[in-house]
Amino acid sequence: MSIKSIYEDYKTIAVYGMSSNPSKPSNFVPAFLESVGYNIILINPTAAEIDGKKAYPKLMDIPDKIEILDVFRPSDLALGVVQEAVERKKEKGDIDVVWLQEGIINDDAKKLAEENGIAFVQDKCMLKEYKNL
Repeated sequence: MSIKSIYEDYKTIAVYGMSSNPSKPSNFVPAFLESVGYNIILINPTAAEIDGKKAYPKLMDIPDKIEILDVFRPSDLALGVVQEAVERKKEKGDIDVVWLQEGIINDDAKKLAEENGIAFVQDKCMLKEYKNL
Protein backbone atom coordinates (compact mmCIF):
# COMPACT_ATOMS: atom_id res chain seq x y z
CA MET A 1 0.00 0.00 0.00
CA SER A 2 1.45 3.37 -0.99
CA ILE A 3 1.47 6.43 1.21
CA LYS A 4 -0.60 8.23 -1.43
CA SER A 5 -3.28 5.53 -1.30
CA ILE A 6 -3.39 5.76 2.51
CA TYR A 7 -4.28 9.45 2.28
CA GLU A 8 -6.76 8.86 -0.54
CA ASP A 9 -8.50 5.75 0.82
CA TYR A 10 -8.85 6.56 4.52
CA LYS A 11 -10.33 9.56 6.29
CA THR A 12 -10.56 8.60 9.99
CA ILE A 13 -7.39 8.84 12.05
CA ALA A 14 -7.09 7.96 15.74
CA VAL A 15 -4.12 9.75 17.31
CA TYR A 16 -2.44 7.69 20.02
CA GLY A 17 -0.59 10.08 22.33
CA MET A 18 -2.33 13.32 21.33
CA SER A 19 -0.87 16.23 23.28
CA SER A 20 -2.68 19.27 24.64
CA ASN A 21 0.48 21.35 24.02
CA PRO A 22 0.04 23.19 20.67
CA SER A 23 3.83 23.45 20.17
CA LYS A 24 4.25 19.65 20.08
CA PRO A 25 3.97 17.67 16.83
CA SER A 26 1.51 15.37 18.63
CA ASN A 27 -0.85 18.35 18.69
CA PHE A 28 -0.15 20.36 15.54
CA VAL A 29 0.16 17.40 13.13
CA PRO A 30 -3.36 16.07 13.94
CA ALA A 31 -4.71 19.66 13.92
CA PHE A 32 -3.31 20.10 10.40
CA LEU A 33 -4.80 16.79 9.22
CA GLU A 34 -8.17 17.81 10.62
CA SER A 35 -7.90 21.18 8.83
CA VAL A 36 -7.56 19.38 5.48
CA GLY A 37 -10.61 17.18 6.03
CA TYR A 38 -9.62 14.14 8.08
CA ASN A 39 -11.73 12.99 11.00
CA ILE A 40 -9.43 12.98 14.05
CA ILE A 41 -10.11 10.88 17.16
CA LEU A 42 -7.97 11.57 20.21
CA ILE A 43 -6.39 9.04 22.58
CA ASN A 44 -4.83 10.39 25.77
CA PRO A 45 -5.22 8.67 29.16
CA THR A 46 -4.54 11.87 31.13
CA ALA A 47 -6.88 14.33 29.36
CA ALA A 48 -10.65 14.10 28.98
CA GLU A 49 -10.62 16.80 26.30
CA ILE A 50 -8.02 18.46 24.07
CA ASP A 51 -8.72 21.57 22.00
CA GLY A 52 -12.46 21.15 22.66
CA LYS A 53 -12.57 17.54 21.44
CA LYS A 54 -13.21 14.46 23.56
CA ALA A 55 -10.13 12.36 24.26
CA TYR A 56 -10.48 8.65 24.94
CA PRO A 57 -8.28 7.03 27.58
CA LYS A 58 -7.72 3.81 25.61
CA LEU A 59 -7.89 2.60 22.02
CA MET A 60 -10.61 0.07 22.86
CA ASP A 61 -12.83 2.85 24.32
CA ILE A 62 -13.39 4.49 20.93
CA PRO A 63 -16.86 3.65 19.59
CA ASP A 64 -16.20 4.95 16.06
CA LYS A 65 -14.53 3.05 13.23
CA ILE A 66 -10.79 3.70 13.02
CA GLU A 67 -8.96 3.47 9.70
CA ILE A 68 -5.50 4.83 10.56
CA LEU A 69 -3.85 4.68 13.98
CA ASP A 70 -1.30 7.52 14.10
CA VAL A 71 1.16 6.85 16.93
CA PHE A 72 3.04 9.47 18.94
CA ARG A 73 4.69 7.23 21.54
CA PRO A 74 8.36 6.34 22.07
CA SER A 75 9.79 3.54 19.91
CA ASP A 76 10.07 1.17 22.88
CA LEU A 77 6.32 1.52 23.56
CA ALA A 78 5.22 1.05 19.93
CA LEU A 79 4.96 -2.75 20.18
CA GLY A 80 2.43 -2.44 23.02
CA VAL A 81 0.40 0.04 20.96
CA VAL A 82 0.39 -2.35 17.99
CA GLN A 83 -0.66 -5.21 20.28
CA GLU A 84 -3.67 -3.08 21.29
CA ALA A 85 -4.37 -2.31 17.63
CA VAL A 86 -4.28 -6.01 16.71
CA GLU A 87 -6.61 -6.84 19.61
CA ARG A 88 -9.01 -4.14 18.45
CA LYS A 89 -8.85 -5.30 14.81
CA LYS A 90 -9.74 -8.83 15.92
CA GLU A 91 -12.62 -7.57 18.06
CA LYS A 92 -14.02 -4.69 15.97
CA GLY A 93 -12.62 -5.33 12.48
CA ASP A 94 -11.15 -1.88 11.97
CA ILE A 95 -7.64 -0.31 11.92
CA ASP A 96 -6.26 -0.75 8.43
CA VAL A 97 -3.03 1.21 8.92
CA VAL A 98 -0.67 1.83 11.84
CA TRP A 99 1.53 4.86 11.28
CA LEU A 100 4.49 5.53 13.60
CA GLN A 101 5.47 9.18 13.39
CA GLU A 102 8.91 10.49 12.45
CA GLY A 103 11.63 9.19 14.76
CA ILE A 104 9.55 6.23 15.95
CA ILE A 105 10.85 2.87 14.76
CA ASN A 106 10.00 -0.62 16.00
CA ASP A 107 10.51 -3.59 13.69
CA ASP A 108 8.77 -6.00 16.09
CA ALA A 109 5.68 -3.76 15.91
CA LYS A 110 5.94 -3.75 12.10
CA LYS A 111 6.12 -7.54 11.97
CA LEU A 112 3.13 -7.95 14.32
CA ALA A 113 1.01 -5.45 12.40
CA GLU A 114 1.77 -6.96 9.01
CA GLU A 115 1.19 -10.53 10.28
CA ASN A 116 -2.31 -9.37 11.27
CA GLY A 117 -3.21 -7.66 7.99
CA ILE A 118 -2.47 -4.11 9.09
CA ALA A 119 -0.45 -1.88 6.76
CA PHE A 120 2.48 -0.28 8.57
CA VAL A 121 4.42 2.96 8.15
CA GLN A 122 7.20 4.02 10.49
CA ASP A 123 9.58 6.95 10.93
CA LYS A 124 7.52 9.27 8.71
CA CYS A 125 5.59 12.42 9.62
CA MET A 126 1.98 12.44 8.44
CA LEU A 127 2.06 16.22 7.92
CA LYS A 128 5.31 16.17 5.89
CA GLU A 129 4.18 13.20 3.81
CA TYR A 130 0.81 14.86 3.09
CA LYS A 131 2.58 18.03 1.95
CA ASN A 132 4.98 15.98 -0.21
CA LEU A 133 2.03 14.64 -2.17
